[in-house]
Order: sequence, then C-alpha cells, then structure tokens
Amino acid sequence: MMNREALESAVCELDSAVRAMDEHADRAAVIVEASALPEIMRRLRDDPEFAFSQLLDHVAVDWIDREQFELIYQLYSFKHKHFLSVSVFVPRDDPRVPTVCRVHPVAEWQEREVYDLFGVLYEDHPDLRRLFLEDDWEGFPLRKDYKDDFMLDRPK
Repeated sequence: MMNREALESAVCELDSAVRAMDEHADRAAVIVEASALPEIMRRLRDDPEFAFSQLLDHVAVDWIDREQFELIYQLYSFKHKHFLSVSVFVPRDDPRVPTVCRVHPVAEWQEREVYDLFGVLYEDHPDLRRLFLEDDWEGFPLRKDYKDDFMLDRPK
C-alpha cells in the first residue's frame, strides 16, 4: 500500500491535467482539470499501479465566495486497499463537466443527484434529468444562494 504522498505523486505523473492538492485530508487527494476528467478516471481504473475500480461517492461543494463548485469523486482500490479523492472545480455561472458514467456506471445516478440539487451539467450524460425533485422545480436547493418562500433564514 502506497503512502499518501507517494500515491499523490504517482497520480500526478499520469497527466499534466493532474496536480496534487495541498489541503489537509485523511486520504490522498488530487485536483484534475474538468476536460481531462473521464480519461484520467479511466486510467486510474485501468492502470494496475492504481486499480481504482470503485467509485464510492460523488458530491459537490458550493464555494459561493470563490464563485465555483468543487466536484469530489471518492475512489477505492480493492487491489491496493487505498483511497483517492479526485476534485474538479467548475465556475458557478456555467457548471459543466464531462460525465464519468462510462468509466464508472454508478456515476449515472450520482451525477443526476448533483445535477438535481446543484445544477451541474454533465456533458454526454445518457439520462441527465431530475432525480429527486419534480420536473418543473425551479432552482437548485443545495446552492448556498437558493431562496424559497418556505425556507428559514440561514444563521449568521
């Protein structure tokens, strides 16, 4: 099993679109350019050095003060027994990223959830439609600037 620094370094060598994160996390973590995401995820899955065969989770974070969303993909390698967080940053005013559901089929549902609640568009997704909310719902309720008549005010 690689230590965190060795894993981050090895992943960064995959492609110039990958760079190590300097944030403190409980696992290896890298930032990837959005346009390169599907190819890098495929290489992380197929390269025996990594063998990240499982996409555990995909979530979004609304960094409203930075005017961007962080999309986080949690990967696991059963072969090597290590985790990796892959992050992509997209602008809030045009949140688009290529889908990874052809690499990890479970992402089809995970991406639909993020689309439904944050409004991130997954290019080439085979079925990008609302998952939880009604089709005529207006807005994206997990965005920090979302307003609704029934919402309580955010604490100060």
